[in-house]
Amino acid sequence: MTAHRRAVDQIRESISTLPEGASPRLAKPTTNLFRFRDSGRAAAKLSARDLDKVIQVDPETRTAEVQGMTTYERLVDATLPSGLMPYVVPQLKTITLGGAVTGLGIESSSFRHGLPHESVEEMEILTGDGRVVVARADNEHADLFRAFPNSYGTLGYALRLRIKLLPVQPYVRLTHVPFSDADKCMLAMQEICDSGRYDGEPVDFVDGTYFHPGEMYLTVGQFADRAPYASDYTGMRVYYQSIRTRTRDWLTVRDYLWRWDTDWFWCSRAFGVQQPLVRSLIPRRWLRSDVYRRLVGLNQKYGVTARIDRWRDNPVHESVIQDVEVPVERGADFLDFFQDKVGMTPVWMCPLKATGEWPLYPLEPGKLYVNFGFWGMVALPRGQFDGYHNRLIERNVHDLGGHKSLYSTSFYPRDEFWRLYNGDAYWPVKQAYDPQGRLLDLYEKCVRGR
Repeated sequence: MTAHRRAVDQIRESISTLPEGASPRLAKPTTNLFRFRDSGRAAAKLSARDLDKVIQVDPETRTAEVQGMTTYERLVDATLPSGLMPYVVPQLKTITLGGAVTGLGIESSSFRHGLPHESVEEMEILTGDGRVVVARADNEHADLFRAFPNSYGTLGYALRLRIKLLPVQPYVRLTHVPFSDADKCMLAMQEICDSGRYDGEPVDFVDGTYFHPGEMYLTVGQFADRAPYASDYTGMRVYYQSIRTRTRDWLTVRDYLWRWDTDWFWCSRAFGVQQPLVRSLIPRRWLRSDVYRRLVGLNQKYGVTARIDRWRDNPVHESVIQDVEVPVERGADFLDFFQDKVGMTPVWMCPLKATGEWPLYPLEPGKLYVNFGFWGMVALPRGQFDGYHNRLIERNVHDLGGHKSLYSTSFYPRDEFWRLYNGDAYWPVKQAYDPQGRLLDLYEKCVRGR
């Protein structure tokens, strides 16, 4: 905690000395955002180098004190030796705890435990006006505590968080359940999540993978003390491919938590690393999501793919990288729309229930939603422009009573945005903790990409 206090004093001092008009931003070595920023506005970077540690894990209270820029990879490595894990561990190793709370994270435990911010007990936050406050649901900063999720750094930055931890067992037993009909798949997902059981046994994890209209799978995970074997998908074998060929599988709990990271779900295929020869030549330490994300950033910066497409006279492509939440009873409708209008596969399906009310991302507490995740490039129809597919998705999601995460590109008109993301709740908190507007507001940051 002494080192933490020094880091807090340093970042508080640095924000107080920023030049007028400069918008503070955290300097992070990695990012999982896909909003490529407009470089026109002056920005001053705040070092987060000394805010990336696990301060303490307490096995007795099943809590952890964690600095805001700590990655989930580092956090899991600190908690698993005590037989504990965070309630929700987002799929990618370099997502930070502070990022998952001020943004949104999700995983296969979300059908029971909601989103990462719902297991947070306390947050120490650097606000836009330079104060450092401790926010809890029951203190004078409860308004900030409730509004912080989905604020994406526009109300302040999490410096320290106290989170609840969940007991684990050494292994996870996986059962991949096939479906050929989306309605039946959604109904089964609802029955499993509502009962918390599958085939008469308690369930700890649920997610799914959609390959095409006649082939999709629910994957049910259950903790286990022992396992007859433990599969390894950090080398030559690819996890998502195994879903189509195996009914039962076993993983260590650590490998289960990071099963999607090695191949960035399935997106590593764009870099050719799922080809056996290529894969055999690449060091294992390079098979991870942050490496692929850096490659995407370089491609965006230098326009390599666009130049190749022009040279080959290929159609212009649009980046469609989104996570959306749709009520489970409308999940099959969304898949029908997505197959017809976008056609990208696979699609990740992850059920979730919000355990409380969070004003900036107003999901109905206790209601089951399905997160659909899809990430890739789609050819634009002739005569259409960038944003065509993303706008279609935005309209459809909200027509179905859902919400869209803001970590990637958004195209909402200003008035519609503030209606969907509860501007009435946002602006009083923004005024209270950033009255001078030193931090961008949520629309400027997440839609205009400033």
